[in-house]
Amino acid sequence: MEAVVVDAGSKLLKAGFAIIPTQMKKVAEDGLPDDMVMDDVTVDPVVRGFIKDWDAMEELLRHVLYTGLGWEIGNEGQILFTDPLSTPKAVREQLVQMMFETFNVQGFYASEQAVLSLYAVGRISGCAVDIGHGKIANSLTYYIAPVLEGAVQHIASKRFEIGGIDLTKLFAQELKRSNPQVNLSISDVERLKEQYACCAEDQDAYKHIKKTCQKEQHTLPDGQVITVEKEKYTVGEALFQPSILGLEEHGIVEQLVRSISSVSSENQRQLLENTVLCGGTASMIGFEERFQKEANLCSSSIRPSLVKPPEYMPENMIKNSAWLGGAILAKVVFPQNQHVTKGDYDETGPSVVHRKCF
Repeated sequence: MEAVVVDAGSKLLKAGFAIIPTQMKKVAEDGLPDDMVMDDVTVDPVVRGFIKDWDAMEELLRHVLYTGLGWEIGNEGQILFTDPLSTPKAVREQLVQMMFETFNVQGFYASEQAVLSLYAVGRISGCAVDIGHGKIANSLTYYIAPVLEGAVQHIASKRFEIGGIDLTKLFAQELKRSNPQVNLSISDVERLKEQYACCAEDQDAYKHIKKTCQKEQHTLPDGQVITVEKEKYTVGEALFQPSILGLEEHGIVEQLVRSISSVSSENQRQLLENTVLCGGTASMIGFEERFQKEANLCSSSIRPSLVKPPEYMPENMIKNSAWLGGAILAKVVFPQNQHVTKGDYDETGPSVVHRKCF
């Protein structure tokens, strides 16, 4: 049986061949009185990239592994999890404990998402810039993580608590300002952002577009009509001008250069010239081009250069790079017995994850 690779994000959970929303909805239990009304309650097992609700996560994984991927009780397989940057030790230990004691897995491994994203493009050294739904490891929630020979350089890594969800909120505010009569749900805004959000070529182009952008009309599922114009560019611009979000931070390219500057000088070129963009927000129209243009203009003597995904990789690789890298790694660690076995766990306990998974 092939090992299952699980990449649990704030918005989507990817496991094996399955991709499902991470957010769950609580439903009324059987036996409640008919006259008792329960409001819909949503549950987010993963917040800002980290597991926060362990009961909900267990329920979600049980559905994915047994119902979705066909595991059988008593005949569970091996599993590899992707780790967000700076995952607390206690979280890793609780995860491996749940896998062996609740799911009875045959083998376990975990590796950091930055490392796996580089594996996906055939690199073992470089810098991952990950802009997910709830993270941007530079704390929009995005992160910037230099990796040398398969090891994250944590001293130079940065996690920013600004990510896709923050951009969604910004987009909602801008749309509400220009469409005060329209009632928008956060799911409506998410869909609009995915369809319309984009990046201007540079700051001058953004200033020009704000004055000349043509209006587009969009009909929502409930029949309301909304107008979208300059707002769609504001979303992308916030990554390069965080002041739009009210943050006193440098733009994402400048943050990358500053992060790498704390690494020894002999390694800086190798890291900057092997920069990988990943995460759903990084697939925004025009983002890659804007990122490279800003990189070409930066004051650093060594300028960041983006690594193009191999042609044989799927088109949506940017969104799923850690998951794809995990699939590559799983074909190495499990056949070569580099993973945590049930015997390892029984002998050492949850702390074994720090010794065998790095």
